Amino acid sequence: MRVATVESSTLATVAYDEAQELLQLEFCSRAVYLYFGVPAAAYQALLGAASKGRYFNQSIRGRFPFCLISELHADARDAPGRSGAADRR
Repeated sequence: MRVATVESSTLATVAYDEAQELLQLEFCSRAVYLYFGVPAAAYQALLGAASKGRYFNQSIRGRFPFCLISELHADARDAPGRSGAADRR
């Protein structure tokens, strides 16, 4: 799965696996979700959308099964016990 950084106030990265119709979205909050059964056309439309957040809300959210795979909020980087070194590559 190839990850693309996008210009958006909602999304940070977008990745897609065409063979599995699997869309991975990393939000600016750093939460990462997988969406299942997403056609390639929806992925391409998301990448080409002037507003990625609006396209997500209108065409992906609530239309495909999903699961949260990671949730790391920006303020968690400074949490006790985390050096943050991995975040500063």
